[in-house]
Amino acid sequence: MKSRQEKLEAFGRILDILDELRVKCPWDRAQTTESLRPQTIEETYELSDAILKKDDANISKELGDVFLHVLFYAKIGEENGTYDIVDVINHLCDKLVYRHPHVFSSAQVADAAEVVRNWEQLKLKEKDGNKRVLSGVPETLPPLLKAYRMQDKARGVGFDWEEKSQVWDKVSEELGEFRAELESMEAAGDDRTSAQAAMERAEGELGDYLFAIVNAARLYGLNPDTALERTCHKFRQRFTYLEEHTIRQGKNLKDMTLAEMDAIWDEAKSKGL
Repeated sequence: MKSRQEKLEAFGRILDILDELRVKCPWDRAQTTESLRPQTIEETYELSDAILKKDDANISKELGDVFLHVLFYAKIGEENGTYDIVDVINHLCDKLVYRHPHVFSSAQVADAAEVVRNWEQLKLKEKDGNKRVLSGVPETLPPLLKAYRMQDKARGVGFDWEEKSQVWDKVSEELGEFRAELESMEAAGDDRTSAQAAMERAEGELGDYLFAIVNAARLYGLNPDTALERTCHKFRQRFTYLEEHTIRQGKNLKDMTLAEMDAIWDEAKSKGL
């Protein structure tokens, strides 16, 4: 384990390097908070990918990239006279102390769940009671993750099922309503007006069904975003195996039957892909 002095020296080194880059490198000098934003999002996804793959070497690398962006924004803020890295760190420290009264004051908690509930309640008090429960969920989050975080925030103030098993009635209800609207689309046939209306209703019911599935996953301690990401990765591996196997045989996927493709797909599964 590195010593506190080594950590401080490393922190000072990156600050010095960034100072040099902002002065001497045309690209670094030209960056703004707006130009960095899409790159920050990309770096965050790359970190997420490394975490899901349990790739410690790349996790360390991608953490460095994300950390650089944090420092870069702070440096730009310092140059603009609005905030700097000291403000960023002190704001974080103050928030952590405030939201952990069971650590830094005399408050008592029974378990981690109570810590989460207290955290959400304390957040609501931070702006004189004007902060809304869902205001901490960014509108730009991907929908699946947004649904999960909104439900989790609501849970923090007690808006949740009393028993997790109760969610299945809601899931079944939403699935039934979704299927009913799909049948309405089919029944509309060539009537474009009716078909369009049914399609819009079906889309709404699909959203409700997905929201209910996300809720079920959350209640059972599963992150739907992580689960779907792993399934996408698995599908990519198996489909790539199918495609490469077909190419080696001099065939084209379009010329194969579904049964032939399924056989190779099952072979990929048997190999643990």
